[in-house]
Amino acid sequence: MRITPEEYDKMSRRVSPKTRSAVNIPSAFIVGGGICALGQVITELFTVNGFGKREAGMWTSVILIGISVLLTGFGLYHKLAKHAGAGTLVPITGFSNAISSSAIEAKSEGFILGVGTKIFTIAGPVILYGCTASVIFGLIYYIFK
Repeated sequence: MRITPEEYDKMSRRVSPKTRSAVNIPSAFIVGGGICALGQVITELFTVNGFGKREAGMWTSVILIGISVLLTGFGLYHKLAKHAGAGTLVPITGFSNAISSSAIEAKSEGFILGVGTKIFTIAGPVILYGCTASVIFGLIYYIFK
């Protein structure tokens, strides 16, 4: 049976779920903005209480990572992501969720062969390509500076 590209396109459009962009985009914007606003509030609270900008930022990162891990552990981050979509991919919380999800799933296999080997399943490529990109951009910067 031979299918033309046009027929295949028709078939795939017919069975593909309809996108709900009118709902998904504002939801992602609100949740992502809310996570960032929470981070800003935490930073301001530390700054007002005498912490320097650098220390306030460090503690804000630690707190956001901790909140993300707790929400992931209790199964709430997944529920939030189901409704907010890309809004939960704010770098620090999304990355924390990816690592903690892998660790939770592999826990039953033990700490060494389970968690130890699978914790970076999702995060590993991010780390690899992030480091590679930083080296490449660093070299480009060095050459053209």
